[in-house]
Amino acid sequence: MKIGSIFISPKEFQFDFVRSPGAGGQNVNKVNSKAVLRWNVEASPSISEALRQRFIAKWSRRINQEGELVVSSSRYRDQLKNKQDAMDKLAAMIEEVKAPPKPRKKTKPSKAAKERRLREKKQRSETKSRRKSFNYDG
Repeated sequence: MKIGSIFISPKEFQFDFVRSPGAGGQNVNKVNSKAVLRWNVEASPSISEALRQRFIAKWSRRINQEGELVVSSSRYRDQLKNKQDAMDKLAAMIEEVKAPPKPRKKTKPSKAAKERRLREKKQRSETKSRRKSFNYDG
């Protein structure tokens, strides 16, 4: 599988096919059309360490205890289409974390923003102080 400049060997993927829920009539009870893709992210030699760390951080909920990513597809009634759909889902996941995040540039609030914040704070303070009950016993 090729995703941009990254090539992952098909030998790294393990597919299981199980019965799919949903539409299909009587055929749904006979055919194993749901594709379940398993890929060991932690042991894969095809991706760089930086990409692996970003991938694991982003998709940690979908990675099991053995370090395998589990992606399933039951969109279609056809086993081959579901297999391709699972591969497409994986490609989209890798594409999402392929580029490293841009570093944040530190900025300071403008003078006008500081003044606006202080003005709003003063107004809120005055509004609350007007709510206080006074003792008129004098």
